[in-house]
Amino acid sequence: MSTTQKRQMVVKSHPRLSLKEQCKILSIHRSGLYYKPKGESLLNLKLMEAIDKHFLDHPYYGIERMTDYLNMDLGYMVNKKRIRRLYKLMGLQTIYAKPKTTLRNPEHAVYPYLLKGLKIKRPNQVWQTDITYIPMFRGFMYMVAIIDVNSRKILNWSISNSMTAEWCIELLEDAIDMYGAPEIHNSDQGSQYTSKEYIGVLKENEIQISMDSKGRALDNIYIERFWRSLKQEKIYLNPPNGGLELYQIVKDYIEFYNEKRRHTEIGKMPPNQKYYQTKKAS
Repeated sequence: MSTTQKRQMVVKSHPRLSLKEQCKILSIHRSGLYYKPKGESLLNLKLMEAIDKHFLDHPYYGIERMTDYLNMDLGYMVNKKRIRRLYKLMGLQTIYAKPKTTLRNPEHAVYPYLLKGLKIKRPNQVWQTDITYIPMFRGFMYMVAIIDVNSRKILNWSISNSMTAEWCIELLEDAIDMYGAPEIHNSDQGSQYTSKEYIGVLKENEIQISMDSKGRALDNIYIERFWRSLKQEKIYLNPPNGGLELYQIVKDYIEFYNEKRRHTEIGKMPPNQKYYQTKKAS
């Protein structure tokens, strides 16, 4: 039975089995259930891709400077009103020093940043997570991932056409099921990560909660570097034409990233080798 056929068997409102349980029984990745891209006009999609690429190198560009770049450097004829709308759609917040896909809910609790000066020596000591915008040939989607900081291993990931706390919680719970709970969980101050439900999962598993300082671009640097690698080495070179194609492209890249891509900062070895080697030694 093909993966597509298995996905068609999933019943999202099943009275007894959750989506997580159904996907586990069928041996499919839950992210494949959220495969339909969000659409925009062709011009807006081109603008969003150009904005995303430029933001990787210039995360401090506000709406006015980005509008000037698009018009004067790339030859578009667009106004600030359009770019402001696209920034909001993409989750880019100019008041921060880095693009923010998640927005903080002022009613949610915020926790201090715990990683400053911390020596990270072992796997599952610190996990970092984040959400990013993924441009596609037609439309766009969002991706969330969790990285083990010590080994740079991508522990779990998912794609979706919406950004919800439930989506992020599913990813976290699956990662804990697969690898055990980390000592520290680090994220930005987005509403998904500060929600009572997400915080509840962290507390239930006795995980220390760390959040980026507002305006700090480097606090979540390891997952940010992964986004850059994924987009520059794969997404921009091979824009996916549909959600299932995006899923396969990301899946193949992460397998390469974890199993074969050598990282200088971890002794010129692939993340999987570092993760399991260090875990065995500890």
